[in-house]
Amino acid sequence: MKSKKDVRILAYESSCDETSTSVVKNGREVESLIVATQIKSHQRFGGVVPEVASRHHIEVISQITKEALAKANATWQDIDAIAVTYGPGLVGALLIGVSAAKAASMATGIPLIGVDHIMGHIMAAQLETEIEYPALALQVSGGHTEIVLLKDPTHFEIVGDTRDDAAGEAYDKIGRVLGVQYPAGKTIDEWAHQGQDTFNFPRAMIDDNSYDFSFSGLKSAFINTCHHADQIHQELNKYDLAASFQAAVVDVLVTKTIRAIKQYQPKTFILGGGVAANLGLREQMQTEITKLPDSMQPKVILPALKLCGDNAAMIGAAAYNLYNEGKFADLTLNADPSLELPYADSMLN
Repeated sequence: MKSKKDVRILAYESSCDETSTSVVKNGREVESLIVATQIKSHQRFGGVVPEVASRHHIEVISQITKEALAKANATWQDIDAIAVTYGPGLVGALLIGVSAAKAASMATGIPLIGVDHIMGHIMAAQLETEIEYPALALQVSGGHTEIVLLKDPTHFEIVGDTRDDAAGEAYDKIGRVLGVQYPAGKTIDEWAHQGQDTFNFPRAMIDDNSYDFSFSGLKSAFINTCHHADQIHQELNKYDLAASFQAAVVDVLVTKTIRAIKQYQPKTFILGGGVAANLGLREQMQTEITKLPDSMQPKVILPALKLCGDNAAMIGAAAYNLYNEGKFADLTLNADPSLELPYADSMLN
């Protein structure tokens, strides 16, 4: 391994419907970021089709590897480690990235690092500014809604998790009812800012003592409201529907997160994941944090919108921390679609 001050990592991300490569220097500086999106391919199906996603990954991964190196003005000799998302995600999609990273590692002799996808989403914050520990993250994406405690750059524990639908899944499911193309989150957010919370949908578990979430009941309440209106030929305001749905989601997310901040008193708060791009969530979270006593207010990091979705730069950031601790993988690394961060001890008692 090279002994030099700067550490450059080539990272791969292919857990779902984005194929991405990136070169990240010292876990902070994005020298290149290539994202090949598949959204248009999946829109006609109303969601991600795993087989279609895997085939698209195969088609582009070699080319975007070359593009990431070229844009960073790097050759393989300049790369100190190869990082890849190995879970959680769609098993076929993950296998494409893992196979490409392992092949590159075997061909070049460059060390390999396996990265948890959720750890990557949270570490997108590291690309914005320095994280002070301990930190607390609200991780909200298509398949995950979690409150995560970060003891240091590599030790994360889940203190709250979703028991059924994640917030992002609920957005896409109600989007279908409203006739919104997949992915529905951005459009629902835009409509929500044009409507009012007139339907007062349920805020499940908002007063529960745990930090867990449940959005299945909200989704069902929304769908039942729309179906009932259809049956009696009543036209509902789509902007008010969106605003009411989003208000219910955001209220629960923010209320539970603020309680967690009060309990754990982190030095930094991080909002991560695809739903972290939701302007309503960003606005309300910042507003409620500013209401906390000065001594309890953490540093707030909201990643740039381009770093909220799946991307390889966040994987490179997380991999740098693992690199510093010598946590490398070997060629037996395999995709783990059900990979989970550990749960905090308090949740196991």
